[in-house]
Amino acid sequence: MIPNVLTVAGSDSGGGAGIQADLKTMLALGVHGMSVVTAVTAQNSLGVQGAWELPVEAVRAQYRSVVDDIGVQAVKTGMLASAELVEAVAELIKGTDAPAVVDPVGVSKHGDALLAASALDSVRTKLLPVATVATPNLDEVAQITGVRVESESEMREAAAAVLAYGPRWVLIKGGHLPGDAVDLLTDGSEEHWLRAPRHDNRHTHGTGCTLASAIAAQLAKGRPVPEAVAAAKRYVTGAVAAGFALGGGIGPVDHGWRFRAGPGR
Repeated sequence: MIPNVLTVAGSDSGGGAGIQADLKTMLALGVHGMSVVTAVTAQNSLGVQGAWELPVEAVRAQYRSVVDDIGVQAVKTGMLASAELVEAVAELIKGTDAPAVVDPVGVSKHGDALLAASALDSVRTKLLPVATVATPNLDEVAQITGVRVESESEMREAAAAVLAYGPRWVLIKGGHLPGDAVDLLTDGSEEHWLRAPRHDNRHTHGTGCTLASAIAAQLAKGRPVPEAVAAAKRYVTGAVAAGFALGGGIGPVDHGWRFRAGPGR
């Protein structure tokens, strides 16, 4: 049986991030992707020109429709936009017997806000406690906890601050730091440092969505969290290296890079 993975996120009309990136990642990693659309964006390589969240009833109905009939082996969340949507999705995940990867999306790659400031407390108190793995980048860590990371040595403090809100594991993404792309995965007792070379490629739109979806795909296959995250990191590193120019701004990572890389990749 092919595992089923559900993404609960916003739609990116440019196809580089959000629901579109999630489904491409899931296909590339051999799982069946399903979606709950939380918001629609007008978005391209230059930025987000508009965003419209869906009613809570529409989000809840999509989720129940999929989970009650088809079932899921993992859930991934992305753009949730408002406190009402955050709380509704957290409640739905709480009642679902499957690992959940929470990507606490706050801003887009271009700096556009994708989460209302009023929703931050709901992320802290409702969404993070139901996460199997939370995957904040450094800007999101600062937004959620107030901890600002400027060096690799400060990533432990950031991880502890996020773990205090209740996720089982946290992956602190250090991609905004200089040097190699280093991430810290920890549950508060064991640590896993994941390193990859930094590629000279500005086309990195959708990196966070892609990583979280890749982790969810690996968890759905039954991999333990450390193995799932390490495998997802390898996939994303290849996608970043192969990223392609799209439009006049920041292009996306290449979700299908393995299909073009030849056997064994």
